[in-house]
Amino acid sequence: MKNLILAVLVVFISSSVFAQKRSDFKGPAYKNYKPWLHKNEVSLVYTTSQKSNLTSYEYKNYKPWQDDSKVKYTAITFGSERSKLRGPAYKNYKPWRKKNN
Repeated sequence: MKNLILAVLVVFISSSVFAQKRSDFKGPAYKNYKPWLHKNEVSLVYTTSQKSNLTSYEYKNYKPWQDDSKVKYTAITFGSERSKLRGPAYKNYKPWRKKNN
């Protein structure tokens, strides 16, 4: 039992140590690093838009492994019309008044 706890503890500590990407820069190189001069790969982030509206006994008896419905993935986009605005226009932005063109 002690060996099992010790093994789990070692795995947990080692995963937390290597979880963050380490920077190779130290000192003045780190201080003067300009991220806009280096190109990074853009990665798309997807989410599922499937929600179940089950309640009471239906929720209790739901078996997810028997669910045959297709999962729909939607891409998450960042930025909006509001993020382009500045000053009072940003402050007074009303999303319910946006035009559907």
